[in-house]
Amino acid sequence: MGKIIKPENYKPLLNPAQTEQGIKLIKDFFQSNLSTELRLRRVTAPLFVLRGLGINDDLNGVERPVTFPIKDMGEQVAEVVHSLAKWKRLMLAEYQIQPGYGLYTDMNAIRGDEELDNIHSLYVDQWDWCRTIRKEDRDIDFLKKIVRSIYSAIRRTEYLVCETYPQIQPFLPEEIHFFHSEELVKMYPNMTPKEREDAVCKAYGAVFIMGIGGVLSNGQPHDLRAPDYDDWTTPNTDGYKGLNGDIFIWYPILNRSIELSSMGIRVDKETLLRQLELTGKMERVNLFFHQQLLNDKLPLSIGGGIGQSRLCLVLLHKAHIGEIQASIWPDDMRQECAALGMHLI
Repeated sequence: MGKIIKPENYKPLLNPAQTEQGIKLIKDFFQSNLSTELRLRRVTAPLFVLRGLGINDDLNGVERPVTFPIKDMGEQVAEVVHSLAKWKRLMLAEYQIQPGYGLYTDMNAIRGDEELDNIHSLYVDQWDWCRTIRKEDRDIDFLKKIVRSIYSAIRRTEYLVCETYPQIQPFLPEEIHFFHSEELVKMYPNMTPKEREDAVCKAYGAVFIMGIGGVLSNGQPHDLRAPDYDDWTTPNTDGYKGLNGDIFIWYPILNRSIELSSMGIRVDKETLLRQLELTGKMERVNLFFHQQLLNDKLPLSIGGGIGQSRLCLVLLHKAHIGEIQASIWPDDMRQECAALGMHLI
């Protein structure tokens, strides 16, 4: 079990009934805004995919997917999705979505290896989105443009929440700031990646940390990324490598940074092969998804995921994600949270 953050004198600003209403308000309003900002259509998503096609997201490469055999399909094994990073790109091709347009979906996942704490749950819900782009869009300026659009939708949603519930006061800064993970190494050389995230978020309020997955000057990546969806090795116009990143905000209630979104420009053929070789995963080239990409069956794209429960957590000023979503929690965590004023659903 992860370590619980215990905010002093925490008192929920909304009762359970208001919280449920607030969750619906945020989810309805934000996804409508996201769809409009990025020109996305909604599609229906799978809860599980077949093993062995290369479609499921392997996250950091160590998480074990929940699996089960399918009786009517000769005991073939299905995997509950970790995310829909690669599945979405297949859908862009299937729906023949043109550059400048895309799709989004409600993604529900189970991550059984998650360390449970204030912001991590076995149950993951996010808006997974993906958009077709042109070759000339594969640069840092386009990535920043999309990040600003997403952040604008988040701030508009915060305004609606505060108008609906006056006891909640806005705290998100007007602008989001951009830093490459290599810059953070130079700014905070004696800190761990998590400590660097906290330091830069506390200083600026909202940041997009770029270039996540590639090895930095200290010999370590800022964080791990799968080699076959985000592009974390292509040099960008700022002179760094990596066309991906994460949106973080400083959350005063927990006195820490919180990641709200992971996203990036997706690999092209050249980048896919380079990153598979760098990570020793060249055997994946024979999988269905990878063959589709290598044989020019998939469009160039940008995409990511935005945490639904995490967004509700910060906009409703809650202290534990279990106040937002129904999941399984250890008994001692439930008891500890109850004593601290956190009502876990």
